[in-house]
This record gives sequence, structure tokens and C-alpha cells, in this order.
Amino acid sequence: MTVNGFLSLAWQSVVAPREVARMLLSLRLSGDVVGTGFALVVVLQTALVTLSAQIVPPDPSIAPLLSQPFLFAAGLAVVLVILTLALTWAGRGLGGVARLRDVGLLVVWVQGLDVLVQVLLTILAPLVPPIAALVSLAATGVGLWILLNFLAEAQGFEGVGKAALALLVAVTGLALGLALIVTLSGATVEAV
Repeated sequence: MTVNGFLSLAWQSVVAPREVARMLLSLRLSGDVVGTGFALVVVLQTALVTLSAQIVPPDPSIAPLLSQPFLFAAGLAVVLVILTLALTWAGRGLGGVARLRDVGLLVVWVQGLDVLVQVLLTILAPLVPPIAALVSLAATGVGLWILLNFLAEAQGFEGVGKAALALLVAVTGLALGLALIVTLSGATVEAV
């Protein structure tokens, strides 16, 4: 795929997300290809976040995480794998039909789009921070819209309502699971 083709498909993901999801799913990519794409977006995201942290110093509370690229990459990979599993299972629980590989492919594509946003933010943040903040906020909303439509298409839902519910169930399950892990580990949160 050429750069122009990628950018065109990225734009189509914004204006016609279900059609793009349908096209991506019709490729019937192997698990190896999806896994390679997954690794690529994790590496690119990590590189861009690390670069951004060098250009614009991050919030001190997250600076230690961003100063360790391997830890950040591992954390991002774990979150994306768990999110993919949770979205697949939550959607199936609501009557969806998606396979894990299908949801994985669509999550990888959304992360690829996020790489584009990160490139733009890396350029904008040091030059015009207020515009970078607006772009980040808008990209979050658009990314959520794309993810909901992708999930609806993969699961075979008619609209995005069930996809939104599946996302809510998945995120709630992730939060509860994380809280349980933190509690069992004996970690505590200190008030600042």
C-alpha cells in the first residue's frame, strides 16, 4: 500500500468506517499478518510517544513510564491484547459473531490511525500547544466513533448501540480486573 493509499483509507475510516471495516475484514488476513501489524503499531506508538516526551516534557506522574520505552511498549501491548479479547467476548455476549482475529485486525487499524495522529501531535505540540490539545480531543472522539463502527461491523450489529454497550462492558471489565490485580498485589495509592 502506498502512502497516498494509506492516507486515503485513513480518511475513509473517518467518513465511512463501516465500509472500511467491511473491506479490511474481506481481506481475511492470517493471524501472522495481524500479529505483525500489531507489533508494528506498538513499536511505532512507543517510538512516537518517546520522541514526544523528549520534545515536550510530560506530566511528572507519567514521566517515569515514558522514560522506559520497553516498559511502555510491553504495557501498551498487554492493554491492546486484553482490549481485543474483551471487545470480542463482550460483543459475543451481546449476540455478536466476530472472531478474535477480526477484532484484532480492526484494533490494529485503529492504532495505525492513532500513529498518524501521534505524528501530527508530535509536530504541533511544541509549536502550538492549544491547537495540539484540540486536535488530540477531536482525534479521541473520532477514534471512538471509528472503533464503535468497526466493532459493530465485525460483530454483525445493525447499529452502534450494541457496539457501545460491548465497549462499555469491556472497559468496565478491564477496570474491575485491574482493580482486583492491584488489590491482590497489595499496592496502595498515596494521596498527594
